Amino acid sequence: MARQSTQLNKGWTFRQHQGPSPEWLPVEHVPTQVHKDLLANKKIPDPFVDLNERAVQWIGYKDWEYQVTFTPEAAHAQDAATDLVFSGLDTFATVYLNEAKILEAENMFVSYRVNVTDRIKAGSENTLRIVFRSAIVRGEELIKEHPEHNFLVRQTERSRVPVRKAQYNWGWDWGPILMAAGPWKPVTLETYVARIDDVWAQSHVSEDLETVIGSVFARVSGKPNQDDQVSLTLSLDDKTVFQQTVDVCSVKDGLIKVPFKLEKPKLWYPRGYGSQPRYQLVAKFHREASDAGELDKLSKLIGFRRTELVQEADAHGKSFYFRINNVDVFAGGSCWIPADSFLAGVPPERYRAWAKLIADGNQVMLRVWGGGVYEEDALIEACDELGILVFHDFQFACASYPAYPSYLKTLEEEARQQIRRLRTHPSVIIWAGNNEDYQVQERYQLDYDFANKEPESWLKSSFPARYIYEHFLPKLVEEEDPGKIYHPSSPWGDGKPTADPTVGDIHQWNIWHGTMNKYQEAANMGGRFISEFGMEAYPHLSTTRRMATDPAQLYPGSMVLDAHNKAIGHERRMMSYVVDNFRPRHDLGGYAHLTQVVQSETMRAAYKAWRRQWGSPRARRCGGALVWQLNDCWPTVSWAVVDYHLVKKPAYYAIARALRRVDVGVCRTVHDWTQTGSWVDENSGLVTGQVDHTLAARKGTFDVWVVSSDTKPIQVNLVVRFISVRTGRDVVEPITSSSITAAANSTTEILQDKTLPPSIPDPEDLTKPFSLPDYDPYVVHATIADAATGVVIATDTAWPEPIKYLDLSDRGMAFEVSSAGDEVVVSAEKPVKGFVFEEVEGLRLSDNGFDVVPGEKQVVKVGGSLKAGELLWTCVGADGASLKIELSSSSPSSSLARG
Repeated sequence: MARQSTQLNKGWTFRQHQGPSPEWLPVEHVPTQVHKDLLANKKIPDPFVDLNERAVQWIGYKDWEYQVTFTPEAAHAQDAATDLVFSGLDTFATVYLNEAKILEAENMFVSYRVNVTDRIKAGSENTLRIVFRSAIVRGEELIKEHPEHNFLVRQTERSRVPVRKAQYNWGWDWGPILMAAGPWKPVTLETYVARIDDVWAQSHVSEDLETVIGSVFARVSGKPNQDDQVSLTLSLDDKTVFQQTVDVCSVKDGLIKVPFKLEKPKLWYPRGYGSQPRYQLVAKFHREASDAGELDKLSKLIGFRRTELVQEADAHGKSFYFRINNVDVFAGGSCWIPADSFLAGVPPERYRAWAKLIADGNQVMLRVWGGGVYEEDALIEACDELGILVFHDFQFACASYPAYPSYLKTLEEEARQQIRRLRTHPSVIIWAGNNEDYQVQERYQLDYDFANKEPESWLKSSFPARYIYEHFLPKLVEEEDPGKIYHPSSPWGDGKPTADPTVGDIHQWNIWHGTMNKYQEAANMGGRFISEFGMEAYPHLSTTRRMATDPAQLYPGSMVLDAHNKAIGHERRMMSYVVDNFRPRHDLGGYAHLTQVVQSETMRAAYKAWRRQWGSPRARRCGGALVWQLNDCWPTVSWAVVDYHLVKKPAYYAIARALRRVDVGVCRTVHDWTQTGSWVDENSGLVTGQVDHTLAARKGTFDVWVVSSDTKPIQVNLVVRFISVRTGRDVVEPITSSSITAAANSTTEILQDKTLPPSIPDPEDLTKPFSLPDYDPYVVHATIADAATGVVIATDTAWPEPIKYLDLSDRGMAFEVSSAGDEVVVSAEKPVKGFVFEEVEGLRLSDNGFDVVPGEKQVVKVGGSLKAGELLWTCVGADGASLKIELSSSSPSSSLARG
């Protein structure tokens, strides 16, 4: 008989275990988690709204039980086996079948298979019951059971540390404390005679990319007969490129291994560097000598690529960048947290929508953070399809984890299962041992001697997790997925301090956290690979309003909105960055907009600067930058560049522009031209010190560069304009350069240390009093166009800073809206900073959060839940936070509006 699988997804009930009421409540669907079921039964308020998170804390301290009654059919074969498969139980679960205990589970990340052939009653009712113990309570018990360990943490509280469960359930500085429990992945009843447990390939792509050699593997279980066979097939576009059949009786321990070789393979490339072909790998289990036919079948899509992490000594220390199929790849992208506080309710389509956002934003890498879960197949498969590289942490974050024997035993099962599940995905190119656990070691000065290379001695130190990250996990990766890149931690620098910018990857948190450097200083704050950095911002009003049911709470810093921002010190930090740069506004819309512009400007400064440092072959100063973070797990104010409802903040578009295949960058540098004792603000050029009551001036310079990911040189034309903020006119003639060669996959410096025109008369005459009315600030605006076609490729604008010193009123905004409502053209008479359309769930814009300069038009495609004429907008200096596009009837095909 063929394998038969039945999901037990309906008919479940649940209740508090040994609670005050014995009432069983209905469960709509399994997979599920207890908060979802309590909410569906109207036993709790929505934890995502108001202060309700606090009202549901009691749930995490209680035990819960789930129950279902089912009637299985009798097996059609006498030698058939029946298993119950629990793909994920969250977390400490005792499972009973007909009141006989069949399983004690203790790891959310492990799938459990239990043979119940002798216990199940075919053709009759069976009762399956699962009791889930409180992870908080059990965590504290484990701490008491292991006094030899310190269980130190840098986020939340210690009961999470000994528990193999998603650590963010204890809360984080972007997420709520919502201690989920329940059957969070499918529960399946399987009947079979023999089955295929797994099929995979291990391969090596030759240096010239002309050949793939390796082995195809399959693992079989059950009761095979002497005449059973397994056929293995590789095909591409329905064309078979490899096939072999193996007699099962000839294999040992159920493991089939068959060598293969492909000539001129179709290789999988990251997005923008080539296509993403995937071969179909199929294993079929046959029993030809009876009527059983095909007993089982397992199919996977796999890809072949040559992958290297290049770490070589150079002028800046030791490089850290990825080379895929012999092409160096700047890994611009994002960090990823779990998609929801309750993952059982996330459909595959939502994961694909997230992956599509990554790809549409010109991002090429996603880092799966180590305090959540090993990510869903739906997300990873979408990354395979769309060419997004995956940097995946093992699930450890911001703590000193134990390494006692029982912990290592369940961890081994967890790691092997997850490596096996993800090893066939071409997008997954690197495993990291943890997130920031070496920073915990640094903070608490735990016992760590990099020169000590004896793993067994690490177990006896105050930092036993080193055994896990530097010995245990890399060994498992090599055994299960030979050749896969392994990195002991993120960040990690070969035993050097984790903040060392010369080696490995760093988490750059001196913007926002730490020393709170200005975001304009990002160019001097890079490293070999920046795997975390960020800036907070409010989401759009459509999302913020969903956080509070009371309109009186919709103001910046309200109790509800502060409760939805978990970042320590966010009140001071966010406001500091706003008032450093912009004239503050105190209405919710205006303040939210300014925080969004700050976040967007941070992304521009960082991605532009660090991508500029991509350099050239064998001189890669920076190998990648990953923003913290792409997404949210609930409606909140955070570092995310796309909010919980998949509504994009302006920062998302800033990243997309900075990661265009070919981009231009412009920055202003300054030199002080002052007498002794005077001081000039480095960003604005305005003097804040005074000498004999005479304000000094300054003289500045600017740089322009082009960075390309194209694998061939391209020819571009450059125009640099100097446009008055006050009048919108060019203050001097533009600089033009024709047929500039932008080097392949490199940074091309075009103008360096070029003198800026003065913004006040006689800037070098320090005897002449400075008159503010004479100050004529201007933006430096760079445009590159294709030299052959004249089509604009990219633009960039450098402003005199801080923006708060500038009068940005009365910009002369104008809009042309297509008759179909699917396009809007934005223009202005004077330079505009931080133009933003207000976004809502379901709206699709091709661009947003941009600057506008006179003489150029910003064309925005509009789709989804709104038409172009329904959009609201604002910009820095606008009279209101949400301004309407006032339509006129000036044209049958377009409408012109002014603001």
